[in-house]
Amino acid sequence: GVALVEVYDRDPANSSIDNISTRSDIGTASDVLIGGFIVGGTDPTNVIIRALGPSLGTFGVANPLPDPVLELHDSNGALLSSNDSWRSDQEEEILATHIAPSDDREAAIVATLPPGSYTAVVHDMRFSTGRRRTGSTSACS
Repeated sequence: GVALVEVYDRDPANSSIDNISTRSDIGTASDVLIGGFIVGGTDPTNVIIRALGPSLGTFGVANPLPDPVLELHDSNGALLSSNDSWRSDQEEEILATHIAPSDDREAAIVATLPPGSYTAVVHDMRFSTGRRRTGSTSACS
């Protein structure tokens, strides 16, 4: 299935991230979407990272990923945060950004990150593509 990962810098006055977004087909097992981004400057910055799938269909994207899961990793590959279905975790923080995903099955993470390199990884909840399920990188501040 097709998915989109976006990162928005929520504190642009103190960092050097603008916006990064990557769209890709996602397959099974290790065939995931990986988007890397760097937080510059000297101060931590607040970001929201979104993994969109189902809502892409409204924009004419064929075979959107039915249930994206978003993982945020640091430069050593350590998992910092993970989300499936954005309303299940950090709902208030995500709504406060005014760019919450439009479909409840989509994923989002709000985090304050120190300067460094990060990776956003997106896969389907069942590690499957949109074709297999029955029923259905960016920085931002």
